[in-house]
Amino acid sequence: MIGAIVRSISLVALVWAPIAAAQTPETVSFLSADGTTLLTGFVFSPEGPGRFPAVVMLHGRTGPFGSVAAREARFDAGALSMRHQLWGRFWAERGYVAIHVDSFTPRGYGKGFPKGSINSRPPEVSANLARPKDAYGALRYLMTRADVDERRVGVHGWSNGAMTVLSVIGPEAPGADVVSRGVVFRAAIAQYPGCGIESNNPAYAISVPLLLTVAGNDDEVSPSRCQQLAARMMNQAAPVRFLWLEGAGHGYDSPDVRTQSVDANRQALERTMAEAEVFFSLHLKE
Repeated sequence: MIGAIVRSISLVALVWAPIAAAQTPETVSFLSADGTTLLTGFVFSPEGPGRFPAVVMLHGRTGPFGSVAAREARFDAGALSMRHQLWGRFWAERGYVAIHVDSFTPRGYGKGFPKGSINSRPPEVSANLARPKDAYGALRYLMTRADVDERRVGVHGWSNGAMTVLSVIGPEAPGADVVSRGVVFRAAIAQYPGCGIESNNPAYAISVPLLLTVAGNDDEVSPSRCQQLAARMMNQAAPVRFLWLEGAGHGYDSPDVRTQSVDANRQALERTMAEAEVFFSLHLKE
């Protein structure tokens, strides 16, 4: 099944098509589950009417805009990084409402944070305490949309956002109490997170199926910690799908020419897309 989907994905079109020609997402506002922060979200929608499954997307340490924000200080839908435009389009084209949550700009950190800054970032953007509340705020917002089936929502994060995903689906997730009527995230994808907190906590457990991908040549976080965490959870019969992507680097799925000129990155992106499509289809569509 994976092979068939890989063949069906036009990576040439997805990765190399001019981003300027892509759909400009809808800009929306909603309240974080912290009760005070008014967040911005960028929504990619499928064509046609319907109640669609949905995906909450959580950016990494550079924020939603990456180099564009650093260079031009632009913080709008047209300035979304190539990675997040790529994935937003990817999910919308497969029948999901995808909302990319900007956790940084509303708090005054639109340009993101440099490499190696994890221990000096302010607590208001903490991946384990603050940002999970943003994810649940986005879930609560999706419940208000007529085009979303609130019973079929997943969460997808990268790097610092993937660390947030691990907190969102872990025990006593911050912000989970704001969602009513038993609405929860049904599945999660975490790409190249730091797994230090979870791997050091023997009581850590996940509440929903998880696709966890790591880059074997990651120079920002430890892929082996995530491998150890995944092995422990699988030994406990947790619903984890783990991918070790040999030779790939941190941020391997950015569709810029430099990143994709590395064979291991290109292969990792292709495999991740194929696996992610199957994973969310299994848990959010069936």
